[in-house]
Order: sequence, then structure tokens, then C-alpha cells
Amino acid sequence: MFTYLIAGVITFLFTTVLSIAGIGAAFILIPVFVALGIPLLTAMSVALLLNSISMTFASINYAKSKLILFKVSIPIIISAAILSPLGALSAQHLPKTVLLWLFIAFLIFAGSMMLFYNARGKEFKAGTGKMIGYGSTVGAVAGYLGGLLGVGGGNFIVPVLVWLGIDPKKASATTAFVVIFSSLAGFLGHAALGDMSLYLLGFTVVGSIAGALLGSYLMNKKLNTKQVKIIIGVVLYLIAAQMIWKLLVK
Repeated sequence: MFTYLIAGVITFLFTTVLSIAGIGAAFILIPVFVALGIPLLTAMSVALLLNSISMTFASINYAKSKLILFKVSIPIIISAAILSPLGALSAQHLPKTVLLWLFIAFLIFAGSMMLFYNARGKEFKAGTGKMIGYGSTVGAVAGYLGGLLGVGGGNFIVPVLVWLGIDPKKASATTAFVVIFSSLAGFLGHAALGDMSLYLLGFTVVGSIAGALLGSYLMNKKLNTKQVKIIIGVVLYLIAAQMIWKLLVK
């Protein structure tokens, strides 16, 4: 029980921070749960469900403040779902390690852009057709990369949306909405195999919901655009560091 209590507290802390970036905490909760002695497949199943739950609560707050660009997010969800299986199929024929190092380089570059580059362009304004086009293109690439590399697409979507000129707050909120569905799909795949722990879920879901509500409140009400960009940049660095660690300790 003590292990589950620790897992709940850690879930709250990481979900609070990562909800601000709109990415979800599964990528870091999985190795933390495993370190606490929880089986890998169970850790993956629970973390993905927590991702979907937490981003649902965060998205409710973001939707109330009209931060979610649905004309961008829905095409992302559809095109990512279509291209993800193709990426998984391609992974059988390409050197995954090389691709992962290239993706790490992209994360470091994107994180550096968030931290050190200040765009002076106009605020993002586009018609429905252009927004759908952007969303479809970003979703296709994110879905393909996710299937190819076995990583979440959120860490690709956020910096690209910001690069396209979308306000960082709206980019994070839009990505959070997308993560609901991508994480739920991953969870259902694991749950179908029976890799689930109701005890772990019970102790962590409260922390996940509380963290999502706090993180979305901070992002929406307390942080300015520059601060959100800094948090996104730091999170991208952390994802890159975690991926490097996994590659080096294999």
C-alpha cells in the first residue's frame, strides 16, 4: 500500500507540471512505476489510462477558456490514427536506434527553440481550410512517428504548432485534447491483454485528476505565454534525456 501511496503523490506532481505543457505524464510515470516494483505492462496500461483521464479534466478547463483549436485538433486525431499503423509497419524495416537518435536531436532543437527563440511574427490567424490542412499534416507526421518510434506524438505536436505561429497556451491545450484519444487507444490495447491493476489505478487516479486541474489552472490563469514556452522547452529536454538514458542503458 505504501508503494501505491508514493505512486499517487508522484503522479500528482508530474501531472501538474506536464499538464501545463499539454503532453501528459505517461512517458515519465511508466519508468517511475517500474522503479517502484510494478510490472512494466501494468505500469504502461495504468499510465496511459491516467494520461487520458488527466488530459480530459485539463481539456475541460481549456475548453471553457476557448484555448483548444478544435479545427486543428480533430484533423490531427484522424490523420494520426490513419498513419500510426503505417509507422509501426515501417519500423520493421528501418534501423530504430538511428531514428530514435534523430528524434532526440529534434526534441533538443525544439526545446532550444522554445527556450531561446522569440518569434516576432503576427498572431496565428487562418481560415477553416488552412487550419484543417495544418492539423492533418501535423497529425499525419505525429502519427507516423509515433508508430515508427513507439513514442507519444504530443512531444512533436506542441513545438510544431508553436512554430506555425500558434500561441503556446493554445498549442498546449490543443495537444492535451489530442492526447486524450491517443492515450486511450494505447490503453485499450494493453487492457485487452489483461495488464491492469485497479489498486494502482485507485491510488493514482486522484493524484492524476488533481494534478490536471491544478496544472491547467496554472497554465490558464497564472502563467504568461513566455513562462509556458519555458515549461514546454524544459519538458522537451526531459523527454530527450529520458530517451537517451533508455538507449544508453540497453
